[in-house]
Amino acid sequence: MSIAAPFLPLLAMLSGQAHAMDAHDISDAEKERNLARLAALEDTDPPQQAEAAPPGPEIDADDSLIDGRRRPGVPQSRLPDRVTQDNPGAVRPPPPEAFPTGEFPLPDRWRLLESLGVVKEKWFDPYHQNTYKGDRPLCLPGDPRTPEQPRCRTPKFLGLKGHDWFLVVNGVSDTVVEPRSFPIPVGVQTTDRPGSLDVFGRSHSLVLSQTFIGGVALIKGATAFKPPDVEYRLTLAYNINHVAVPERRVLYVQPSRGTTRTDQFLGVQEAFFDYHIRNVSDRYDFDSMRIGIQPFQADFRGFLFQDSQLGLRFFGTRDNNRFQYNLALFWRLEKDTNSGLNSVVQRPRDDFIAAANLYRQDLPFPGITSQLSVTHNRNREAGRIEIDDNGFPVRPALLGDLRGRDYDVTYLGYGADGRIGRMNLTLVSYLALGEDRNSIFTARPARIRSYFIAAEPSYDIDWVRVRLSGLLASGDGDPYDDKEGGFDAIFENPVFAGADTSYWIRQTIPFAGGGRAIGVNGRNGILNSLRSSKEQGQSNFNNPGTMLLGAGADFDVAPTLRLSGNANHLWFHKTATLQALRSEGSIPRAIGWDLSAAAIWRPKATQNLVFRLSGAVLDPGKGFRDLFTNARRDDRYYSVLFNAILAY
Repeated sequence: MSIAAPFLPLLAMLSGQAHAMDAHDISDAEKERNLARLAALEDTDPPQQAEAAPPGPEIDADDSLIDGRRRPGVPQSRLPDRVTQDNPGAVRPPPPEAFPTGEFPLPDRWRLLESLGVVKEKWFDPYHQNTYKGDRPLCLPGDPRTPEQPRCRTPKFLGLKGHDWFLVVNGVSDTVVEPRSFPIPVGVQTTDRPGSLDVFGRSHSLVLSQTFIGGVALIKGATAFKPPDVEYRLTLAYNINHVAVPERRVLYVQPSRGTTRTDQFLGVQEAFFDYHIRNVSDRYDFDSMRIGIQPFQADFRGFLFQDSQLGLRFFGTRDNNRFQYNLALFWRLEKDTNSGLNSVVQRPRDDFIAAANLYRQDLPFPGITSQLSVTHNRNREAGRIEIDDNGFPVRPALLGDLRGRDYDVTYLGYGADGRIGRMNLTLVSYLALGEDRNSIFTARPARIRSYFIAAEPSYDIDWVRVRLSGLLASGDGDPYDDKEGGFDAIFENPVFAGADTSYWIRQTIPFAGGGRAIGVNGRNGILNSLRSSKEQGQSNFNNPGTMLLGAGADFDVAPTLRLSGNANHLWFHKTATLQALRSEGSIPRAIGWDLSAAAIWRPKATQNLVFRLSGAVLDPGKGFRDLFTNARRDDRYYSVLFNAILAY
């Protein structure tokens, strides 16, 4: 190393100053003295030429660079002196062993904000901290010496022990205004227009429905990070509805009862007891049991069974919630005809459901949750005749040989829901295996062999989601053999291909000319099942099946506003059943185009206020026109839905 190395900054400065100054300003004597000084410093190393630095602005002493730190092109100020604390009289903190090792009482953290005057509770306010929606416990901690005796503001007969009981009260107003049109069959003896020879009358009708839902739950346990220890829940729903149609014998079996109907009903939608059996890990994997009227959904989109029924269910998680399981038994309740609510004043149906499913996260890919399920439906209603509230027979259905039926069917299912990269994917598939004890065509036992598959991939592009929809439910190819190949569900309520904004999913099309009080499809259902009622009828595996291909998009134009559009094309899978029931040689498979659009507005950007307006049009295909020929032969059918939900 050259001895002159420590002086290189000095040389650079001198060289830079030499460039900045005029050569005539330095005398020859000064130059010789500088060269002599440099030669004395270098003993063995050869002279090195210092690189000249470019001229730069002058730097104030206060803005000089800090040693070891450099910001190119920006002068850096000197850091302030380090702050030190000089407090010789301070008392040292006690060592950790001076604190108690057990629990010690703390102030009531639930009401700390109110005590400080930050929040003042209002019982009617759903947006801030509120005891009546489970934000704070009902009981205050008692004396620290007797924590098992809290100061509760609840009746003593409830026997609440502990200060972690929460009360949740909720209320919902659900308003529906629904103008619509569909092919309405009419006979000369029941029409309001004498002389009319057409098979189908006027098609326009109106539905008004108002539902009030009230619920209360009593929950033990801080459920922010663990399941509740105990839960009691009760939910009642009161519905009043009004329907106006243009033809007689549509709303009532008696033609004399007119073309309007106003009805009301109070149903019990939830009434269950939930008990936390145990925790099986420090991450709160658990086993729980629930008994009573409770909601249950058999798959991701509600294709097979989505209802609130009387049952017993064991459920829980494993492996840090990567596995979830359900084991359930349900005894189906009778439904009110016009509201679809549970009727607890009628004898339950002889219809039983056993369900077992297992969910696994990140299988087969990270981001995808897979589901395996086995669902068994045992129906023993061959010996019971059921007439609905409007006078129409629903069991057995007025289709085929009109005899009662018993059946056993097992659904083997696989489903997947989640993301693969940037693509969202939902897949649901079922294989139905079983036996129908009395086929409606042969009056003999028949094997049930049918299948179902539906998939909906979607892709997000900023505030737009585009999606494709595909569905295939098998149809029966030969109604007179000993095999039933049409797929039917137990109680479907699908969220798929536009859901209830779609015309075909929202409206029921009566199967005129092939059966009385029979629908091609069911309300809020997508399958062409030919059953009397989704709520009160039996599953029917002698059906034409369903095919659907569609595309749609959601546009989140604002945090409070979403616009959606869907275009679906529907077909019958096989038309052999329709041909046999209608005594026709051939029926085309095309049902037609279902076009729909919807707007959802949430003014508070929450689910407390939701307003929805949708419209749908069915442009009939050749198969639909063949079944429902009207005088003009080119009618398009519409469905308009306004829905307002106010929730507390």
